[in-house]
This record gives sequence, structure tokens and C-alpha cells, in this order.
Amino acid sequence: MREEEKNVNAAPEREENYTLNDDRRVKVLSPGRLVAQRFFRNRLAIVGLVMLVAMFAFSFVGGLVVPYGQAEQFYTTEVLKKEYVGVTRNDNIRYSVPDGQSFGALEQAEFILALNKGETEFSRKDVQYRYVDEGGDFYSIYMGDTLVAMGYKDIVNTADGKPELSFPVKYEALKAMAGGQGSFTADGGSYTLDGEHNILLNGEEVGYISRFVVQPKENGVVITRHFKEALEEALEEHIDEFVYTDTDGVEYTYTVSYDASAMVWSVMQGKETRVWDKYGSPSPAHPLGTDGNGMDMLVRLMYGGRVSLIIGFIVVGIEVVLGVIMGGISGYFGGWVDNLIMRIVDVFYCIPSTPILIILGAAMDAMQVDPMIRMLYLMLLLGFLGWPGTARMIRGLILSLREQEFMTATEATGISVPRRIFKHLIPNVIPQLIVTSTMGLGSVILMEATLSFLGLGVKFPFASWGNIISDVNNSYVMTTYWFIWIPAGICLLITVLGFNFVGDGLRDAFDPKMKR
Repeated sequence: MREEEKNVNAAPEREENYTLNDDRRVKVLSPGRLVAQRFFRNRLAIVGLVMLVAMFAFSFVGGLVVPYGQAEQFYTTEVLKKEYVGVTRNDNIRYSVPDGQSFGALEQAEFILALNKGETEFSRKDVQYRYVDEGGDFYSIYMGDTLVAMGYKDIVNTADGKPELSFPVKYEALKAMAGGQGSFTADGGSYTLDGEHNILLNGEEVGYISRFVVQPKENGVVITRHFKEALEEALEEHIDEFVYTDTDGVEYTYTVSYDASAMVWSVMQGKETRVWDKYGSPSPAHPLGTDGNGMDMLVRLMYGGRVSLIIGFIVVGIEVVLGVIMGGISGYFGGWVDNLIMRIVDVFYCIPSTPILIILGAAMDAMQVDPMIRMLYLMLLLGFLGWPGTARMIRGLILSLREQEFMTATEATGISVPRRIFKHLIPNVIPQLIVTSTMGLGSVILMEATLSFLGLGVKFPFASWGNIISDVNNSYVMTTYWFIWIPAGICLLITVLGFNFVGDGLRDAFDPKMKR
């Protein structure tokens, strides 16, 4: 009896020892928490998530913090140069003839031959000529006693705003200069020749003598006497650069260079001009420099990321909506409905997407479609062409799910067909849909970047990572201005890799059997 009592008394203690308390209770996780736990155990998925969070913060938060707009242009002051005039020193004899006389090229050649031989007379076709050396490379040429031409190296120029000087005035002025005379008479007027070879009539300048010939490089350019004097002074003093203020009060910088082969001085006119700060190097004001339009590259990258990500999500959203509807109907009903929808899918697979996008992009360029409307067309077109893959995946999943017991229960309870599809079937394919959509986002962003790079996607003033890279349109820009395309390429790389890592992590979390 005592042993039995002992056993009875011991039984409750044994039961109490095997009772589970709160510390030993088995914790059961919900499916969502289980998926999250698997996901966060995947280090690569966490790296991808951090990448995406960083890019989203960079694109959406950064654009709100920076003080510039995405289309704001910056300017700088540069000296723009253009070829203004050509200058030669006249070391060849030129000729002028009085009215009613002629002295052609053949006569001039005979004169040069006689001059080189030291002869004072020469003839041409039985016509006898003689010349008189007046001094200072100035010659009077006669036919008998009649003056028929003058040969000279110093050129008589008309003063600014004055009427053209006549032949007698030019002749007497050169003769007076050659003879060292300070005055002369011509055409009934008394002229004065000062020490700077200025020709004065009644104390007013009407002309001047110079050996330099200044020829404008553009039509309509008037070269003033004052500018010629400043230019001659620079040439005589061998000055390569001088500053001159024109009659309108505008200050220009002139650069002089000599071409020995042509024996010509080329004068470049430079003016400080406010221009776009194109391809400005990185600086505190612009950490990544400026692009070819003078816009801040860091700001363009931020707004470009915003546009690329928005386009990616909208396009994937369109693909998911169309794919779920078409794939769900096809997989649930089967039969001729399935055949019809799958043939439509086959047709879409046969559509040459890239040529169509190129043709439509060129057409929108020709029609000058507004950049915002163009971007909407791009998203709709990419989404409309990309849904067949999602539809085929949803159809395959629903074909296997509709034969399971819970679907038989929905039929037995009389639940309507749309509710069966969208309430019971579609939620069961959401995990696979999330994985596919996440990994497809990277592909859509790359497609948009490719189209924008080719000039068929997002247009100015909107920025995207693709059209930022398209600014590298030649090897010089690519090799010299690395800050234009490398940051955009890095942003694309980080974002696409992030979506791929997260997609892989979600796939492994939703279906551990798929884990490699």
C-alpha cells in the first residue's frame, strides 16, 4: 500500500516536470515573418537592399536638398576669338594711273626689268616709256612728257569719313613725302604733310600714308585709322597682344601672329563673353562638374535617377497588370480562351520591339513631341510590349494551382469566377510575381537608358541616366571629361545590381528549395 501511495503521489510531479512553460514553448512564425527572416539572413540580398535604399535616397531626397534645378544652366566668362583682319607690309611696287591713261601688266613687267637693270627707259610695242626715281621707292612713269602711271610702295589711305582722294592728290602727296617736303598743291588745294605722314587740308585730316595693308576678314567690317595706328604700333614693337577700345566703347583684346610662309600677320579679335560653363571641372560649387549644356552634373544625376526609377516602376506596373489579367484568364479557363490568349502572346513575342521603338522615336523627333508626352508614350509602349512574359508565367502557375483542393472548395461553395481568380489564385502567385517584377526592374531601367543614349528616350530638359551618358558622343569627351559619364554608369550599375540581388534574395526567401 505504501508503494502504491508513493507512486500515486509521484505521478503529479512527473506530469508537472513535462509541462511546457513560457521559456520552452515553441515559437511559430507567420509566413510573412518567415519569408522576411529568410530574406534578411541572405547577405547578398541585404547588400542589394542597401544599394537600392542608397539610390532611392540619392534620387528622391537628394533632388529636394540641392539648391539647383535639373535644367538650371550656369555661365562663365570666356574670351571668344575670331579672325578679324590680315595685315601685310607692302614690299611690292603698286601702280596707279591718272584718268584716261592705261598701264597694263605687260608694261609693268617691262618697267620692273628696266628698274632691275638700272635703265631709265623701256618700250612696249614701239611705245617708248621713261621713269623718274623720285626717292623712297616712288617712281613717276612717262610716255614722252605725259605722266601715265606712278609706282609706289607707300599707300595713300583716305581718312575715316572723308571722300576718296583723287589721283593728283595721291601723286603729289607721295612725291612730297619722297622729297621730304611738308606741303604740296593738287586739284587747286594746298595740302600739308605732317611728320606722321598725315595729309591735312585746311588743318583737317583727309588722308594718311602707310606701308601696311590691313584687310578685313569679314564683309562689312570698317577698319578705322585709330585702330590701324594701334595695330602698326604693335607690329613695330613686336607686341603679340594689345587691348583696343572701339568707337562704341567696347573693349577687345587682339592677338597678333605672323605666318612666315605667307608673310602675313593674322589678327584675332577676342571679347569677354558670358557663355555656358560647358564641361566645367569638378569644384566646390559643382562637385561633379557641369555637362555640355552648363548644367550641374550631380543635380542631373539625382533627377535622372528619379526619372529612370519612375519609368522602371511604371513600366513594370503596366506589365504586371496586363500580365496578371491575361495570364489569369488564360490559365483558369483554359480551352479556346487559353489558345486565343496564348496566340496573342505569340504575336507579341514576334513583334520587333527595338525597330518599332527606333521608328517611333524618330517620328516623335520629327513631330517635335513635348518631352513630357514623349516620356509617357515611352512608358506605355515599353509596358505594352513587355507584358507577354508575365502573362505566360502567371498562366503556368494558375494551371497548377486550379487543380488543388482549395480551388475545388471554392467551386463547391459557389464563389464567383472573378473572385476565385483574383481572391484565391492570384494571391498564391504573388511571391513569384514579386520576384519576377523585382528582377525585371533592372532590365527596364537598362532598356530606358539604352533608348535615351540613342536619343530615342527621355529628352531635354528632363534628365535620365541614359541621356546623361549620351552626352559622351565622341572619343575626346569620353577620354577628357570622365565626370560626365562614369558617375551615371556607376549609378546604373548599382541600381541594376541592387534589383538583381534583392530579386535573388526574394526568390530564395519565398521558395527555399530554389536556393542554390
